[in-house]
Amino acid sequence: MKVFLAGATGVIGRRMVRLLRDGGITVVGTTRTPAKGRALSTLGATPVVVDMFDAEAVARAIDAAEPDVVVHQLTDLPSAPGTPGYAEALARNARLRTDGTRNLMAAAAAAGVRRVVAQSIAFIYAPAPGKLPGLRVESDPLDDSSDPSRAITIDGVRALERAVLETSGIDGLVLRYGFLYGPGTWSDMSPKPPAIHVDAAAQAAVQAVRRGAPGLYNIAEDDGVVSSEKAKRAFGFDAAFRLMP
Repeated sequence: MKVFLAGATGVIGRRMVRLLRDGGITVVGTTRTPAKGRALSTLGATPVVVDMFDAEAVARAIDAAEPDVVVHQLTDLPSAPGTPGYAEALARNARLRTDGTRNLMAAAAAAGVRRVVAQSIAFIYAPAPGKLPGLRVESDPLDDSSDPSRAITIDGVRALERAVLETSGIDGLVLRYGFLYGPGTWSDMSPKPPAIHVDAAAQAAVQAVRRGAPGLYNIAEDDGVVSSEKAKRAFGFDAAFRLMP
């Protein structure tokens, strides 16, 4: 099996390369710079330097790779919340979810790819009625927030999820991650719920490469905010998974 991993040098992507290679899967990984491409080579992936906003370049890259599965782990959030540049990063990240995803899905469809696994987020559900928050499940509505920065994020997520789930001829799986923590993220300890360790997030995506029906899946710890029972049933998601040193 061969996987085309978009966003292979990100915090989840790097872990996915290791897990996929350990499982005997060939990995072609994207990055934006030659320097990061060389780093990917040392991990055992074939690097492709490509601008995800260049639709023709993305199409050429996927066509040349001839993958069985495409994985979308693209983000553009170098600045943590509350730091300079974070607001601008949210806008760039939303554009990546919208335009980058559209280019990726069009290229996958044109190349005859039949399965796509994509990263989304699990902390944009609409508030539950009543005093108790209750467990959010995948069929619950997303928030229609009037807060501008949150609205930008939610609009980008909606565009990403529609593109992945509604592209004809492709089985699309969307993984809604909780707030990431662990090495390489903004937090070493579990942040506010819903949360997920970055190792478990990567492992969930690797599992979804082979298993699971098309659709939405919450990927988070059992911390009382969202339910990940669907992912546990579909592909054995385990929030306690950690990579060995």
